[in-house]
Amino acid sequence: MQLIDTHSHLYDEAFDADRREALERARNTSVEWLLLPAIDSESHEALFTLCREEHTRCRPMMGLHPTSINDNPRWREELALVEQYLDNPPAGLQFCAVGEIGLDLYWSQKYIAEQIEAFVAQLRMAAKRDLPVAIHTRAAWEQMTTIIATEYAAAKARGERLRGVFHAYSEDAACYNRLKELTESNFLFGIGGVVTYKKSVVAEAVREMALEDLLLETDCPYLAPVPHRGTRNESAYVYHTAAKIADLKGLTVEMVARQTSQNAIRLFLTK
Repeated sequence: MQLIDTHSHLYDEAFDADRREALERARNTSVEWLLLPAIDSESHEALFTLCREEHTRCRPMMGLHPTSINDNPRWREELALVEQYLDNPPAGLQFCAVGEIGLDLYWSQKYIAEQIEAFVAQLRMAAKRDLPVAIHTRAAWEQMTTIIATEYAAAKARGERLRGVFHAYSEDAACYNRLKELTESNFLFGIGGVVTYKKSVVAEAVREMALEDLLLETDCPYLAPVPHRGTRNESAYVYHTAAKIADLKGLTVEMVARQTSQNAIRLFLTK
């Protein structure tokens, strides 16, 4: 059995004391690949170092997180750095996606114009380079959907592909169907620990979602699944998400692991 954690922040300082042990625990739980999204330049060194040291298992993304735009007078410089790295990756690195990018209005709507500008710019960077995107959305699903509809159509008109994953998908089946239709099934949906929580909206949605549309992720060190809820999350715990999806859909864990791994490889690890 092979599992792929498509959204892991294992380079985060939360793992400074036991990063190697966390990697070994992931290996022992059949997690073969970890895909690591970027946040901003403050964490690039940690991201790059881990991906160089574990190049057979860890693959980096490059992008500017929406909350790194808030109250940051240098955010356009950060955005320019993203494009620079995409065109000239640091030695020993190959970026598998543009991410994580998106909109986050949970804390404040003060910087919505700046977040939208950065989001659209990075969507276009990805489409131009035929790279998938990893989209973070919090308290902004309607705004994000409107932008995706516009940018997907524009990319198609230019002869480009806009594709990727809606990271940490937490909405209902109706939203899933809407997003799937407007992107012509070129986007997948990242399912993490929230699916294991009681009264989870996404758990009900997963019953109706096609397995071919799903990716497994942890978003560690955040959003640990049951039975680890409330503690630090880690990539090994992606197994619990796979097991919950299997239970919801009446499948075996092996079937979920096989299909979601194929989905991840198709989106992120092959052209």
